[in-house]
Amino acid sequence: MNALLSFHPALLALFAGLFTWLCTIIGSAPVFLFKQVNRKFLDAMMGFAAGVMIAASFWSLLEPSLEFGKANGDTYYWLPTLIGFLLGGGFLRLVDFVVPHLHLNKPIEEAEGLPIKKGLSKSMLLFLAITIHNLPEGLAVGVAFGALATLGDGIDAIPVLMSAIGLTLGIGLQNMPEGAALSMPLRAEGKSRLSAFLYGSFSAIVEPIGAVIGALFVISMTSILPYALAFAAGAMIFVVVEELIPESQSNGNTDLSTLSLMLGFALMMVLDVAFG
Repeated sequence: MNALLSFHPALLALFAGLFTWLCTIIGSAPVFLFKQVNRKFLDAMMGFAAGVMIAASFWSLLEPSLEFGKANGDTYYWLPTLIGFLLGGGFLRLVDFVVPHLHLNKPIEEAEGLPIKKGLSKSMLLFLAITIHNLPEGLAVGVAFGALATLGDGIDAIPVLMSAIGLTLGIGLQNMPEGAALSMPLRAEGKSRLSAFLYGSFSAIVEPIGAVIGALFVISMTSILPYALAFAAGAMIFVVVEELIPESQSNGNTDLSTLSLMLGFALMMVLDVAFG
């Protein structure tokens, strides 16, 4: 851990973002072996991903945001967390409104975003939907590592580093089924194995980019840390409620996806407690 602390927080964020991207690439790779994915399995994995993101939003982002305010002795220590959380959800709603995209299992006529979506293929619209989903995950990882730069003298940085690593592992774990969630449907619709794999893999390229941006933003203005942590949490919760939960429950596998969500939440909670 001490060796890792010798690296610049933005560089650590880049490494973490590359790791979560690699997990998406691994998740997309089964398209070379299979043409279709079992729907129950996909719904279970989406529920699992939702559980991981909900737990990460609280244990790795919202709780540290509140603790940061308490440590500063602010009377209204909860206010930055509240503002950041709402801004994060509002930002993702704006992105969702502007960027053309299509949710899984929807006909192309139900694509969302600005009218330019009419000129895009279904594959590209699906790709953009998953990319929107991955953006707040990259920001969350970056903010978590950027927090290392805000610590004062005499403060032990290892718990903060371990918490950021736990968050990275959790997001990486849930990125694997997300890669399959895009590459497998594209393969089933007639895309070549390589094309479906590339779509699935590059849907998470925003994660290392977002991680570096998040880290540099916090490092440049350390006072915004509680806002930034809560912002990432609000963006992630928006994705969970707007996309993951509805899609995991839309095929009749409600009990399976719900139990998978609880499993994902429990696993991420254990990861955060064990590492943080």
